Amino acid sequence: MTVAPETAAGTAPAVGAPTFAVISGGQVQRALEGREAEVVAMVEEAYRWHGEGDSVNPPSYFLRFPDRPTARIIALPASLGGRARVDGLKWISSFPENVAAGIPRASAVLILNDRETGYPFAVLESSIISAARTAASAALAADRLSRTRTRPRRVGFIGTGLISRYIHGFLAGTGWEFDEIGVHDLSADSAAGYRGYLERSGATGRITVHDSAEALIRSSDLVVFATVAARPHVHDVEWFAHNPLVLHVSLRDLDPEILLASTNIVDDVEHCLKADTSPHLVEQITGSRDFLDGTLDDVLAGRVAVPADRPVVFSPFGLGVLDLAVGKYVYDRVVGSGELRVVDDFFHELRRHG
Repeated sequence: MTVAPETAAGTAPAVGAPTFAVISGGQVQRALEGREAEVVAMVEEAYRWHGEGDSVNPPSYFLRFPDRPTARIIALPASLGGRARVDGLKWISSFPENVAAGIPRASAVLILNDRETGYPFAVLESSIISAARTAASAALAADRLSRTRTRPRRVGFIGTGLISRYIHGFLAGTGWEFDEIGVHDLSADSAAGYRGYLERSGATGRITVHDSAEALIRSSDLVVFATVAARPHVHDVEWFAHNPLVLHVSLRDLDPEILLASTNIVDDVEHCLKADTSPHLVEQITGSRDFLDGTLDDVLAGRVAVPADRPVVFSPFGLGVLDLAVGKYVYDRVVGSGELRVVDDFFHELRRHG
């Protein structure tokens, strides 16, 4: 998107004026459907660009409410280079009470800004983009962190919401097959619903709903935490004695002692060590970051080797640059399909001097 130069009279011609589009959740879903491998590749590129310094990813900003302590809205501003070349902001709310009302906990929009002019050129429904980038990151980590060990054949999901469903979909969409799939959720109805989803999706492997986190963890080589836990609820190091690969997506499930007994990989050190995540609690207890072995980009670049004789925990805080990468991918696909919905006259006042 470009803005045409002003004329001598201070007016901008209509041709080349900035435009603004709205991309719905349905369009986002159609753009991503069946393209898990492409999205994982895009997320890998974004991690590499971020690791090379070709990005700006400031801290997330949390809007909290004294009268609604469980709720929050988070702003994730970012700028991404590489071939994406886009700036923007994800604005994502987390209202856990929504679940009881039968709607998802999280809702989000993503704004994309032009790098040359700063004008926003699109807003996208982003709960799907957020779930997809989280799932793509998890699938990428599962692949790269398991290359020095036996590839997991038994997967277990603790927490059975939208994120967990997307992670399974991205694992399946990038070639993973399992002999066993374990499911555990504090809500029996949610666990049963997730089992139904797995069966309808044609998931490979015997499906078992476990009554406890311990039973699921002990019987899984790949463990996925996708809960809304606010503090650690898994404390026993012995549950991980078989050295599983753990995708600690929800960040606050594991007792610090479990992390201290594991190999720890994060997506970004500064982002992950805040907001009382499990890694942040370890730092607070030990006064050190020595327990961290590196970032996922370190693993991708071969700077960090992952041992096979310890549990491996991947704790991704979730980077705004990933949302930009996936959002720009969706935008380009929608443009290519000819279905971009431009809002007429969105930028109305384009004359500097009237």
